[in-house]
Amino acid sequence: MTYKHRNKGTCSSFVEFDIKDGKLHNVKFTGGCNGNLQGIAALLEGMDAKEAASRLKGLQCGFKTTSCPDQLSKAIEEALLDKEAI
Repeated sequence: MTYKHRNKGTCSSFVEFDIKDGKLHNVKFTGGCNGNLQGIAALLEGMDAKEAASRLKGLQCGFKTTSCPDQLSKAIEEALLDKEAI
């Protein structure tokens, strides 16, 4: 299942990803620092979703209180909660 999250407080407006068997796949950001976000997406491919969320949570960008990776961690946590509700 593909999840799409509207980011708040970042240059990127959305992040999309799939979770299959607890692993992250196809992470794609809309907007933001394209090269950096492609690199993050490549590194996360196949990583355990809970581990990824834990590692990315709380990261800040400059003077902002959040970052694209932090927004992804929030999206992953929401997706995992939704999966548990099913």
